[in-house]
Amino acid sequence: MPNPPDVVLWSIPAFALLTVLEMISYRLHPDDWAAGYATRDTATSIGMGLGSLVFDLLWKIPIVAVYTAVHELTPARIPVLWWTLPLILLAQDFLYYWAHRGHHAVRILWACHVVHHSSRKFNLTTALRQPWTGLTVWPFYLPLIACGVHPAALAFCVAVNLVYQFWVHTERVGRLPRPFEYVLNTPSHHRVHHASQGGYLDRDFGGVLILWDRFFGSFAPETEPCVFGLTKNIDTYNPLRVATHEYAAIARDLRAAHTWRERAGRVFRGPGWQPPGPRAAGRTGAVATTGGAR
Repeated sequence: MPNPPDVVLWSIPAFALLTVLEMISYRLHPDDWAAGYATRDTATSIGMGLGSLVFDLLWKIPIVAVYTAVHELTPARIPVLWWTLPLILLAQDFLYYWAHRGHHAVRILWACHVVHHSSRKFNLTTALRQPWTGLTVWPFYLPLIACGVHPAALAFCVAVNLVYQFWVHTERVGRLPRPFEYVLNTPSHHRVHHASQGGYLDRDFGGVLILWDRFFGSFAPETEPCVFGLTKNIDTYNPLRVATHEYAAIARDLRAAHTWRERAGRVFRGPGWQPPGPRAAGRTGAVATTGGAR
């Protein structure tokens, strides 16, 4: 396995330059309908991104250990060649789609991913608003390792996917020509994904390709201006609270739960799940700031 380049590290200057250019564009040509930038929100997004770099180093230790063990145990081997690398990238993007969709469908996974959706702005710094508890994604990529993909090759593909998604976090780019919009994840599609309107919720999960959403019924086009953030916003710029607020909400709901079935639902059902029966109505106030915050 050749030593792949650190594409995220190499992309940092481009990230910084594009962000500055986007900020300048809002100063020179502001849009009344665009969310734009706000100082505290931008600082929080950057702080979350820096914090995620530190915590990701810690999470990589057990993840790399598991991936290496699985790779050593499997007899399969997929070499990194000019024709296999595009296939590995395609497979990784497919698994990313399901990982992303799963993090919207299971509350304990959403508690990690909600960080990325917590801003009411949508600009290039929103791409940096990453969770500090990113230990929930790695199981989705185990099939690639079991099929013989080297962990370093997987890390490279994940990084490429991440770098691609930086540019789709913007309101400065409208719709692209139809062939691009049909195949690729674009700013238009990703605005839908970050919107909090009911018709836009849990849509457009694709990383590089939007084709997965079209194939599996989760696609929605951008037809009206997007309102960004959560359905129940958290109203805080404290990075620690941004990183942990949904875990705290889960803990509160578990303490208030009456049965083990309800406890399991609070953890493993969808973020807005409520237990059936009359008792749920009496506890809606207790969950008003919890799992319903999509």
